[in-house]
Amino acid sequence: MKPFAVEKPLVGMIHLRPLPGSVNYVRGSVHAIVDAALYDLDALEKGGADAVLVESLGDAPYAVAAPRETIATMSVIVDRLVKKAGIPLGVNVLRNDGLGSLAIAAAAGASFVRVNVFCGVAFADQGLIEGQARDLHWLRRDLGTDTRILADVHVKHAAHLTSIEEAAIDACRNRPDALIVTGMATGRRTSPGDLQAVKSAVPLPVFVGSGVRIDNVSTYRDADGFIAGTSLKEEGAVAAPVDVERVRALADAIASLRSPE
Repeated sequence: MKPFAVEKPLVGMIHLRPLPGSVNYVRGSVHAIVDAALYDLDALEKGGADAVLVESLGDAPYAVAAPRETIATMSVIVDRLVKKAGIPLGVNVLRNDGLGSLAIAAAAGASFVRVNVFCGVAFADQGLIEGQARDLHWLRRDLGTDTRILADVHVKHAAHLTSIEEAAIDACRNRPDALIVTGMATGRRTSPGDLQAVKSAVPLPVFVGSGVRIDNVSTYRDADGFIAGTSLKEEGAVAAPVDVERVRALADAIASLRSPE
């Protein structure tokens, strides 16, 4: 699927430090946040990632919809990254600010967004989170953008009422551009069974969105793409900078899963 130029793309995460509007934001640290993000972008590109996804991971505990100062700051950061990047860039504003993500992407020229609860409901540590599919489609039309929407199915850090197959079918009805399956938490392995269940239920591309490592990536041979964060960091620590060699190793492993040209 566009905007990815290769089969089974590796999407590397840029986990932003706490932003304005979050309880852990350090006043005056925006320049340091930008510098850290640019460092991670450079490492991901040098390691062979096919795209990057910028996420407000450092803002926990999250609001369901991010404060305006968070959106404003993240817009500036994403704009800087888009201008620097040679690969597609996406946006995910936690906990579930798909509208904010799409607005940032349209303003800064990012290629795609990730929406954690695209349709239906999820029970999370922020309470009941409701889907935004209709509003997202209206906003995308109003903004005149072709930004792609990657929608989680049974997103991590949440409980769900339906089976993953039912959730995938419902998500497909609401017309995202691709789906994402994850493990139960950040860095936790995605069930290969969940991947197969979703792939069997819908015709959309399906990405594996958590727990992808060089020692298990071959179990996701049928995935249409991979989103990796923690495993690409120095010593596999979620708060550490991206490690070029870890990116390169995973990128090479994923390349071996692609169809021969």
